[in-house]
Amino acid sequence: MSATATALFGLVIVSIVLTFMIAGIRSAALLGGKKAINDFDPGGADVSALSRRVCRAHANCYENLPLSAAVMLYAIATGQTGVTDSTAMWFLYARIAQSGIHVMSTSALAVYIRFALYVLQILILICWVYRFLAG
Repeated sequence: MSATATALFGLVIVSIVLTFMIAGIRSAALLGGKKAINDFDPGGADVSALSRRVCRAHANCYENLPLSAAVMLYAIATGQTGVTDSTAMWFLYARIAQSGIHVMSTSALAVYIRFALYVLQILILICWVYRFLAG
């Protein structure tokens, strides 16, 4: 499996892990009698601060997955993973770190670091697209 395919699969796994975290937090609230099954706010803030952060990290993942997946799938489908393989894992690591920091903290420093990791991902995507267009 190419690094690009591995990174793409990794992005899916990150989203799944965050989904299970949301399910676990909500299940605990439900089973603990704190929330009714049909009474959860999509943003997660109604359960706890952690729930809100996990929901936001999950939303960040699925908001960015279409663009990331499209570029990586393009590389795979056109046999151009040579363009993406060298930085695909760095892209994944930046996403994992961004999500992890998002779940752990909302301090100003954490937000700056998350933003830097997001910018890194966007710059990698821009480089890939440029290299595809440049031929």
